[in-house]
Amino acid sequence: MIRLPKSIEKLINEFSKLPGIGQKTAHRLAFYLLKRPEVDLQIFSEALANLKKEVFFCAVCRNMSDTEVCAVCADASRDNGIICVVEEPLDAQAIEQTGFRGTYHILGGVISPLDGIGPQQLNIDSLVGRIKGKSIKEVILATNPSLEGEVTSMQLVELIRPLGVKITRLARGLPVGGDIEYSDEVTISRAMEGRKEI
Repeated sequence: MIRLPKSIEKLINEFSKLPGIGQKTAHRLAFYLLKRPEVDLQIFSEALANLKKEVFFCAVCRNMSDTEVCAVCADASRDNGIICVVEEPLDAQAIEQTGFRGTYHILGGVISPLDGIGPQQLNIDSLVGRIKGKSIKEVILATNPSLEGEVTSMQLVELIRPLGVKITRLARGLPVGGDIEYSDEVTISRAMEGRKEI
């Protein structure tokens, strides 16, 4: 077997750590970059190096932003009385494509005791803080329809119900075990329309 230079092996190893990237794809990506002009590699490496420096998490909803408060939370035309609670920023992106005009709250994951993730590791306290003392009329629980998503939703219901806010859950238009970010607009739209109070 031909031994690759260490720098290429290192790049292949790093690419293969990304979700959905196997060894073959990691090889293709590394060799693709090797063929690119130096200027393209500089732009790519700068974008990668600045990723953590230039991305903020919104002080209100914890979504990704390039400012302290994201564009959704800063938009006065949105309905601030409705909060759609999702696991990750990609879930909010998927729901946004349906034309939803409320606001979001990003949990940053789900409760998963096997992975050592409890309620205290998620953005649950900030969600409860947003609801208390505000004119919130509805909280939509849009966690993925998985075991962890259901457990997280049940925990949220226990914390939010005493606050006297209407709580709804996305309808079962989404497949069990599936992820919101991979669902099409029609499926998500139907799930949003068919949500029910818990």
